[in-house]
Amino acid sequence: MGEWALTEGITMSDAKKRFYEAVIIVHPDATVDQQKDLFKKNKATIETFNGSVHNLDTWGKRTLATPIGKNKKALFFHTLFESTGNSVAELERTMRINDKVLRFVHTRLDERVPMAKHYENFKKGLAETATREREREAKAQLRKQAMQAARSDRSDRAE
Repeated sequence: MGEWALTEGITMSDAKKRFYEAVIIVHPDATVDQQKDLFKKNKATIETFNGSVHNLDTWGKRTLATPIGKNKKALFFHTLFESTGNSVAELERTMRINDKVLRFVHTRLDERVPMAKHYENFKKGLAETATREREREAKAQLRKQAMQAARSDRSDRAE
């Protein structure tokens, strides 16, 4: 009873707003209207709890590391927002109900760091990942060329 009494008098305006980031994986067959509707509802939920959405990035359709159901691909979204913990609980409740949402994760960010810095770090991480992927593809291409050259060299000797 003691814990309930402590939180009973807290209103939505009294609750502490915090920074959050969310990654949402949506069914690949979701239409653009369904995607927009999902994020309009999410934004409305966040604003109901006196929060604000700072940005929403679309990563597009990507291959999943492991299939979810029979889906090998899905649409990925990333968002940064500021709100209370109650809004996160409500967002998660509504996403569990939505058939088009395959997976989601909400992460509380460090409040001592400005939201712009979180966004900058996120963009830097994406750029680093893209650079590593390009390097990996270039190495694979070089290995493939070397294998083809070795095969053609062997076939020349056999003749």
